[in-house]
Amino acid sequence: MTSEAVRRVQSGSPWEENFGFARAVAAGDRVLVAGTSAFKGSVLYGEGDPYEQAKVAFADAVEAIGEFGLGVESVLRTRMYLAHLRDVDEVGRAHKELFDSVRPVSTLLVVEGFVDPRILVEVELEAFRGAVDS
Repeated sequence: MTSEAVRRVQSGSPWEENFGFARAVAAGDRVLVAGTSAFKGSVLYGEGDPYEQAKVAFADAVEAIGEFGLGVESVLRTRMYLAHLRDVDEVGRAHKELFDSVRPVSTLLVVEGFVDPRILVEVELEAFRGAVDS
């Protein structure tokens, strides 16, 4: 694949600059969204609330695929990383509200922690730029 066939977008997150990564990368028919938390700049939205953090993180991830003209209907895979097992239901509720009609494949993991201990959830998306059958 040529470098012209790959397009990257940034969200302005300081971690993207500090660690050298893009928020989303489109290559061929696939669009991949990096781990996304509820941080916008230096502000964490939904501090202490896993449901609200999941909603904000998913909204930001969907906004990233929007840079390629895509929406939730194009999402094929989601990944959710949680700091605490106790938050499964709340994060699952946020996921269902957004993706219930789409039904992407999904993975949910409980991890040791995140770069900021206030982060309760981080999400990733993979989307498809071709026609999607229901």
